[in-house]
Amino acid sequence: MRLAEVFQRAVGGDASVGFSAYDGSRAGSADADVRIEVRSPEALSYLASAPGELGLARAYVTGNLEIIGDVYGALVHLSALSLREVPWLQRIELLGQLGRQRLNARVEIPPQERRLHGLRHSKARDREAIAHHYDVSNAFYEWVLGPSMAYTCAVYPTATSTLEQAQFAKHDLVARKLGLEPGMRLLDVGCGWGGMVMHAAREYGVKALGVTLSRNQAEWAQKAIVDAGLSELAEVRYLDYRDVRENGFDAVSSIGLTEHIGKAKLPAYFRSLYRKLRPGGRMLNHCITRPDNRQRARTGGFINRYVFPDGELVGPGHLVSLMHDTGFEVRHEENIREHYALTLAAWGRNLDEHWDEAVAEVGAARARVWRLYLAASRLGFERNNIQLHQVLGVKLDGTSSGMPLRPDWN
Repeated sequence: MRLAEVFQRAVGGDASVGFSAYDGSRAGSADADVRIEVRSPEALSYLASAPGELGLARAYVTGNLEIIGDVYGALVHLSALSLREVPWLQRIELLGQLGRQRLNARVEIPPQERRLHGLRHSKARDREAIAHHYDVSNAFYEWVLGPSMAYTCAVYPTATSTLEQAQFAKHDLVARKLGLEPGMRLLDVGCGWGGMVMHAAREYGVKALGVTLSRNQAEWAQKAIVDAGLSELAEVRYLDYRDVRENGFDAVSSIGLTEHIGKAKLPAYFRSLYRKLRPGGRMLNHCITRPDNRQRARTGGFINRYVFPDGELVGPGHLVSLMHDTGFEVRHEENIREHYALTLAAWGRNLDEHWDEAVAEVGAARARVWRLYLAASRLGFERNNIQLHQVLGVKLDGTSSGMPLRPDWN
């Protein structure tokens, strides 16, 4: 059996995808919209040295394996790609055809792959992990994220809403859940490029402080705040949320930070945010989760090595329990995972539209990491492998929550 046929059988023999290999072999549909090209023996070495998603990522990032056509469409069929799934008889046949090619020989790890050192989730290591992902290029993020510069799940009012409309709706939903009013003080932890901070200041007259561990984000956000004329109300600092000295905030928002905290650190994280609130203040936690509490928290090889080093995801029940145990009264919870699939699809389209500029700005390998990451994440949300939950809690004022009898933010 030739290489292309082995790969086809490894992913279930789906004839809607075309396969070709450097040995000249072909399999699947000859006129398929999506084709997989195994361009060198190195692709097989990557897959054999780390079978599964990490091996596939290494082969793709380095260009030794190419996806012709829509990457998301390919992953729908290729999500199970792994030499471990090839039956042993086929693997022996494959090795025989490759002759002296040593599939398990040591392969060069792509430089885009990050392995952190030091104590996991220490301040220094967290800063390094954040810098790896966010301190890439603000221009690159502008192309991918669009004018809102919001790098978190949007909330689509309708299926035909634009990304910008959906990001505005997300920030406004958070603001309304927090009950923001003019004169209030908001702390936004893990604030990114300041989207929530500026929304709260501009739309609600709130004095908002955002903190981020990305220097690039902080510098971009502070300039945007000045350009928008919001300096009297809004501020973004390059600062660890654990080092914020102010207290007595009326509201705290955490939009996309919890994934970086680490499961072991979550109790301290919620205690820290609880202490920042005045009695009666509300906290909104918006983050990616596992679909249940039974799975391991640490992310898979590709996401951990190439995208979010040290990222950890827990189940929504775990988050709710921790918030309760910290002292928050949880008043509302919702899962909006379908919205994240739509958001990722929009980011993927933006990247494709700016592909040449992106490659020139960050290099072909990093751009390929992003193309693969956005497509794989979209598929994960669609298949309910991961979810996005918003959990609203209040720090009681005695026994009073100060909450409306029914939610007033819809």
